[in-house]
Amino acid sequence: MMIIGAKGFAKEVLQVLFQLNAIRDVVFFDDISSNLPERLYEKFEIIRNIEDAKYYFHNIDNQFTVGLGQPQVRERLAKKFEKLSGKLTTVISPKADVGSFNTFVGNGVNIMTGSVITNDVQVGDGCLINLNCTIGHDTCIGEYTELSPGVHISGNCKIGSFCILGTGAVVLPKVKIGDNVTVGAGAVVTKDIVNNRVVVGIPARVLNFPAVKN
Repeated sequence: MMIIGAKGFAKEVLQVLFQLNAIRDVVFFDDISSNLPERLYEKFEIIRNIEDAKYYFHNIDNQFTVGLGQPQVRERLAKKFEKLSGKLTTVISPKADVGSFNTFVGNGVNIMTGSVITNDVQVGDGCLINLNCTIGHDTCIGEYTELSPGVHISGNCKIGSFCILGTGAVVLPKVKIGDNVTVGAGAVVTKDIVNNRVVVGIPARVLNFPAVKN
């Protein structure tokens, strides 16, 4: 497995692979950072150019996961490394609890330790479900949406694609959130939010400018 990125969230993904007993062929990819060691934790190779990434995919393991946050960045990197013959792969912590009945998790999703996803939940491709999040029944989450640690989404909600829900945010039952919405840390969303908005506060209120999609 190749983890795209070698800092921050990528280290948390490594811990999930350790929990899964799946670190034998793990490498990291980072062609941007200049202050990294030759090997992370003196064990894991850091690939630093595209040609070596291609070699890894063709000769060792074609699976990869994105070890960075930010929805647009995750999508861009997923598409880039799929073109190199990598296979975008979902990584789910064995210490997360994912519903057994009619719950679907798409490709390239990261579900981290302590998260609880109940039944009749749909999680789109490329999503990041961070530490200790909860997602209630009959909820649908679009592609490449990021839930920061401790986000709680109630039942019968719909969350669009390319959203960011900040740490500790809460979405009340039956609320619909559009695409490319940013919810501030600690906000409580009590009513529907249309596309391209930033909301903050308790209850969450829309700021006077739209979110910008890169």
